[in-house]
Amino acid sequence: MTPALRALREHYPQGQLHLLVPAEMAPLFQQLSWLDRVWSMPRRRGSANLRETWPLIRALRRERFDRCVDFASNDRGAILSWLSGARRRLGWAESGGFFGRKLLYTERVAPSPELTHESIRLAQLLSGWQIPAPTSFESEIRPDPARAEEARKILPETGAIICHVASSQPKKEWATGAWADFYRLATAAGYTVVFTTARGEREASLMNELRQLVPAARILPEIPDLALFLAVLSRGAIFISGDTGPLHFAAGLGLPTISLFGPSSPLRWAPFGARHQALSGGPCHCDGHFPICLSSRHCLAGIPVQRVVAAMPK
Repeated sequence: MTPALRALREHYPQGQLHLLVPAEMAPLFQQLSWLDRVWSMPRRRGSANLRETWPLIRALRRERFDRCVDFASNDRGAILSWLSGARRRLGWAESGGFFGRKLLYTERVAPSPELTHESIRLAQLLSGWQIPAPTSFESEIRPDPARAEEARKILPETGAIICHVASSQPKKEWATGAWADFYRLATAAGYTVVFTTARGEREASLMNELRQLVPAARILPEIPDLALFLAVLSRGAIFISGDTGPLHFAAGLGLPTISLFGPSSPLRWAPFGARHQALSGGPCHCDGHFPICLSSRHCLAGIPVQRVVAAMPK
C-alpha cells in the first residue's frame, strides 16, 4: 500500500495525510516521515466492538477530512469511510457485501480484470480522482531507531541471510528438509545463515524439526512484537522465504529478497523491484480455499536447493 500512499503525498504535497490501519499493523507505517499520522484501529476478526471503536471514530470526525480512500472496500472499511465524515469517499466498485454498501462511497472504481501486481492495483484505485501513479512501486518501511540496540543483541552478526520458515498457510512453506539442505550448502559456501519464524505451536514445532536436522543451525529467539521484529530484519543482508508477510516487511526495509512461490502468483505478490528474485516451483493443483497442500507432489518441491543458493547475490 505504501506506493499508493506516496502517490497521494506526491499529488497533495501540502496536505495532511493520515492512515487508519489495524493496531497490529501500525508499526509498519509509524516511522514513515511523510505520513502525518498513523491511527491504530482495534480489531477482532469477524466481530465489531463499538465501545472500543467509537472514541476513535469520534476523534477521526473531529479532523474534518476532505477525502477518504478505502483500499480494502470491504464491509467494515465502507462503514468506517462513511463514519469518518469525509466529504469525498473513494472505494472499489465490487459486488458482494451488505445491501447498500456502495452508497457509502461518493466515487467508486471498477477493478481491472487483468492480473497485475498488488501495488499497481492499489494505486489504480486513485484513478477515481485522476491521481497519477507514484514515481516508484517499491514498498517502503522504516525500522524504529529506538529498537536498534535490542535488535543488535538478538542479531549481532552482520551480513546474515535471514530465512523465514513458516507461513500462515502451510501449503506456502518450503519443506523443513529443504531448509536444512540449504543451510548446509550456504554455510559451506561461506554465508552466515539464521532462521526465524512466526509465533505459535506449529511454527515452534517446525523449528524443533529443523534443530534435529541441523543442530548447528542458528535460530533466532521468539521476538515479542512487530516493531522489534522489523528492527531485527533491518540488520540482515538477504531475506529468503515463501509468500508471507515478513517477505514484504524485508522488501520494504530495503533487503534484497529471494521468494519461493507455489500456490500464489509471483506476478501479483512478489516484491517489486530489481533487487528481488522470485523463484517458482511446479504447477499447483491445490484448491485455493485450503491452507494445506492436497496434491501428491507439493509444488514448492519443484524449487531445488541449488537453485536458491545460485540466486543469492555474490
